[in-house]
Amino acid sequence: MALTLYRNGSIYSAADPFATALVIDGDTVAWLGGEEAADRYAAKADRVIDLQGALVTPAFVESHAHLAALGRSLGGADLTGAGSATELLSLLAQRAKTAEDVVVGQGWDETAWSEPSLPNETDLTSAAAGRPYYLSRRDVHSALVNRELLDRLGLGSITSGLVRGAEHDEVRRALLTQGPAVEQFQQLALEHYASRGFATVVEMAAPQLEGRSALDQLLAKDLTVLPQVYAYWGELVDSAEQADELMRSFPTGRVLGLGGDLSVDGSLGSRTAYLREDYSDQPGHRGQAYLSVEQIAGHLIACSEQGIQAAFHVIGDAALDLLLAGFDAAAQRIGVAKLQSARHRLEHVEMVDEPTRARLLSYSITVSMQPGFDALWGGPEGMYEQRLGERAATMNNLSAMLSSGVPLVLGSDAPVTEVDGWAVVRAAMSMSNPEARISARAGFMGQTRSTYRAMGELNPFAGQLVIGAPATFAVWSASELAIQTPDERISSWSTDARAGTPMLPVVDEEIPRCLRTVRAGATIFDRMD
Repeated sequence: MALTLYRNGSIYSAADPFATALVIDGDTVAWLGGEEAADRYAAKADRVIDLQGALVTPAFVESHAHLAALGRSLGGADLTGAGSATELLSLLAQRAKTAEDVVVGQGWDETAWSEPSLPNETDLTSAAAGRPYYLSRRDVHSALVNRELLDRLGLGSITSGLVRGAEHDEVRRALLTQGPAVEQFQQLALEHYASRGFATVVEMAAPQLEGRSALDQLLAKDLTVLPQVYAYWGELVDSAEQADELMRSFPTGRVLGLGGDLSVDGSLGSRTAYLREDYSDQPGHRGQAYLSVEQIAGHLIACSEQGIQAAFHVIGDAALDLLLAGFDAAAQRIGVAKLQSARHRLEHVEMVDEPTRARLLSYSITVSMQPGFDALWGGPEGMYEQRLGERAATMNNLSAMLSSGVPLVLGSDAPVTEVDGWAVVRAAMSMSNPEARISARAGFMGQTRSTYRAMGELNPFAGQLVIGAPATFAVWSASELAIQTPDERISSWSTDARAGTPMLPVVDEEIPRCLRTVRAGATIFDRMD
């Protein structure tokens, strides 16, 4: 096992906030400390690496990803650059030149356009050179499809144009038989994660997304020089036997639970999130609920009885009410303690009031949130305000979630938002609602140590740089380090190292660049040499 000394940098470690060097012995952190002590290790190290002032931190963990979809975006299907209907048509025409058969694109968002009207089907089909197309909205809860696609898929009963809800899921399932294999897109996405300082990725898989075969391919993949992959499988179960059989069909330890993208409702952008009150820009409409209280309770009971973590996608406040009613119904059958012990989890959870947070805590529910959503859609005239009016001001309150004691992890939901852990930290510190903001340290822990805990990782050192911890870390170029607070009433940061607190990069303007990513001692990305 090789002994490697990294020195002359900054090491982010609560065990030694002043450390400038660390020693890696094979797959384990063997030592960390200052330069004078590092001299003693240099003589016996197999390799000495001069960090030249670079920062070493625990590698990021992505808590919510869609790898094949991200790979498609990276491979040319990205439509997020469309700023108008005309630009969407132009990007579609470019995409049609390289697409093999069905033209697939993703990422358009009309709420950011000055004129939010979508192109008509005739113009879209013309831009696609007369071929079938599937163009998903940025939130991936609705899509533009043409008659050519629906006829190809044998879905003649569905009206072409903008599809959402159950019809959208039906189209997505049918599309699984079309187009190239997803393995190349998964590979591209994992390489991208490694280049951004991520050593672990949690995939959200479901029958209506890429399907079971895509997940099986992903879990069978050789990950020696790639990030480690875990997954959730979003399939509803109604008995303990079914839950156990389903979990046993996956490689041991790689699927964390049943759910993730098991959706109670949809999204705000597609107006399918289920609300207590009408949408501000569509009176009389409150979105859609995809699961009943009985289905939710049945899934929770089946999973809890087997000690399996259940997870649900939930965004609207009425959807969260529905979900918690399912918890209540399950508790009446099997007791609160049984639910608590399974550490059930919710994805997104954007509209939460104080009484509801207390109920989340009472069931020991972990929440996975995406600060990048607020960076995209929060603030004056943003999509949230368009859809919800004054209700938007209290959304995504990270601070309240943490202060209430609800376990919180952070992620990107890539490709919905970009793969960038530091951008997530910046978004968490600068939420449009000042009361929702959290510190840089909290934003960083929500993507490292806290995420490992939420995954049920048994190693207490996972996500940290301390002696005996796994050698899983990233090296960054960072121009300035600081102890940062989101509270604008006091100094924005303190660079006084005497405080004894490890410092993180200042991310208000410049995002650090990843120089190397190491997982369990193996380098999975490198631009240092």
